[in-house]
Amino acid sequence: MSNRNTSAAARFTRLGVGLAALAAVAAWIWAPNGTTDAPAASEDGVFSGSAAAHGTAAFGTALPGPGDIAARAATFLSLLDGEARARATYALGDEEQFNWAFTPVSRNGLPLKDMTAEQRAAAHGLLQTTLSSQGYHKANAIVELERVLGILEGRPQRRDPEDYYVTIFGDPDSGGPWAWRFEGHHLSFNFSSPSNELTVTGPAFMGANPATVPSGVKAGWRPLGREEDLARGLLFMLSPEQREMAVIAAEAPRDIITGNDREARLDSFEGIPASRLTAEQRDVLMAVIWEYVGNMEAESAHAWMARIRDEIPPGDVYFAWAGSGEPGEGHYYRVHAPQFLIEYDNTQGNANHVHSVWRDLENDFGGDALARHYEEGHEHN
Repeated sequence: MSNRNTSAAARFTRLGVGLAALAAVAAWIWAPNGTTDAPAASEDGVFSGSAAAHGTAAFGTALPGPGDIAARAATFLSLLDGEARARATYALGDEEQFNWAFTPVSRNGLPLKDMTAEQRAAAHGLLQTTLSSQGYHKANAIVELERVLGILEGRPQRRDPEDYYVTIFGDPDSGGPWAWRFEGHHLSFNFSSPSNELTVTGPAFMGANPATVPSGVKAGWRPLGREEDLARGLLFMLSPEQREMAVIAAEAPRDIITGNDREARLDSFEGIPASRLTAEQRDVLMAVIWEYVGNMEAESAHAWMARIRDEIPPGDVYFAWAGSGEPGEGHYYRVHAPQFLIEYDNTQGNANHVHSVWRDLENDFGGDALARHYEEGHEHN
């Protein structure tokens, strides 16, 4: 390993997230029934022995499902008067449903700042039910960063932690398909429900500026720190030959490559396939994936991890890195399979500004699931 790479590894260890700890974290995530045995690599899937297979995870066992989410959405709508409801609702499949963004732009929907206290509580209840505890806490942290960023910029009036919008597509009380979005600066969660038996999450964007708060009472705070640390930990676990496969460019792109496109497309699969990783390295790759999938509500998260374990061959899951391996320098990574895409970029603001996204390459915005619903003879709302 070069002096540069040795320096990066040493600095990473000083951050308190050593490679052994990363493997332990991965083992803890997938330990069934409260055990701490690390999962073994599977020949048929990326890993085996996950909590998803046993119906257990950090969520517990009595968490809400898609039907509860629809009930929460219907409750929120019932609290709105005619004008507020008109702002908050669109027909399912309206072009507005695909008009997603993660920058501070003008948005449609009903913002938190225009809601009553009761409506705002219902909106947060809906978000909390649609996400896991992990995802909800991250979302709140990103909203709080707006306040921090305003102070750091010396323009607190420019950043508004209540400038986040709820938009509902279709009728969640009908028992049929519907969708909803929670969106503002550095957050865009798009949820779709072809029926009350399934919730699809995607696109799901999270950003953080600053990625590490440099000063003040929250100095050192990193709301999306694990997304970076776990992926860099995997990079340092690679042998020189593996690293040569994984690193696809010496310089990181300026942003996530798929941007806010309606359909996420990459020309090819690049990087190192999971089939070329050791069992320990695969565990850490699974921990990276979990940082994104684990933001979803329990049923969706369990379904995704079971699918990755049992249905997606390890040769189809690629980990790619671009840019520097040094903490504090510009870097990018992605995890790409035919069914999903994770992108992470930290190059802006002197590599202290994160953009990250989860894309369901088959069912973003409801995708194939909604199409199948209509093919079975159901009508649009």
